Order: sequence, then C-alpha cells, then structure tokens
Amino acid sequence: MITHIASDDLPLLDRAARQFRGVAAGATFIESPAVMAYVASEGDEILGWCWGYRLVRPDGSMMLYVHGLDVAEAHRRRGIGRCLLTAFMAAGKAAGAATMFVFTAEANVAARSLYESMGGGPPAQGPSVNYWFLLDS
Repeated sequence: MITHIASDDLPLLDRAARQFRGVAAGATFIESPAVMAYVASEGDEILGWCWGYRLVRPDGSMMLYVHGLDVAEAHRRRGIGRCLLTAFMAAGKAAGAATMFVFTAEANVAARSLYESMGGGPPAQGPSVNYWFLLDS
C-alpha cells in the first residue's frame, strides 16, 4: 500500500525516516506546503519511501525534486520503487508540475535503470555536477 503522507500520518513517516535515514521525522517537515512524501507498507512493515519537493520557478511554472527514494533491501526488484515514484509524479503533475529531477550516484545502476525505464534522462544542457555546501561555519 502506498500512503501519501499528510499531517495525520506523522507516525508512519517517522518510522520510515528512522528506518531509512536513522533520523526522526518532525511535524515541521510534513507541514511544509512544498513537501511531498509517500510510504510503501505491507501491514506494519515499511517497504520503502519517497520524498521531495514541489519547486516553483520564477516564471510561475512548477517542477518536482525527488530527494530520497529508498526500498528495503529484502523488498527490492518487486516494483515498489516504481510505485512510489509513480505516485510522486502523478501528484506533482496534478499540482501543475511539468518536469522532475533526481540525483543519484553514477554507480547506482539499479536507481539509474529505474529512472531510465520511467522516461528519465540526462539534463538537456548536458552532464551536471552536484555541489554541496556546509552552512554552519
């Protein structure tokens, strides 16, 4: 079952965040209007999660950013990641988003295969490079 996380689903989100990231999920996160989060579960077991943001561009158009997509190792290659990503994309499209982006490691063959099988490809401007900044000096 794929659950679109809302404020009432904070305990489910918290379980997923602890399982996949080792951190607690807070109400501040899920109450942010730009946040989108989905959890795949079967009974009490968390199988995977997907989360990211709706980003509004200066021209008023909207795009999606997937920050995390994880599936429990024992449940991989069963279509769970695809179902999570499909739900994320459908909700974003319904909200008016026309594009979506996600970053993954070059060596993450499974993720790259999933994204490519769902129509994803490299950015139009060519290969990109990520930069990360620590803001606590």
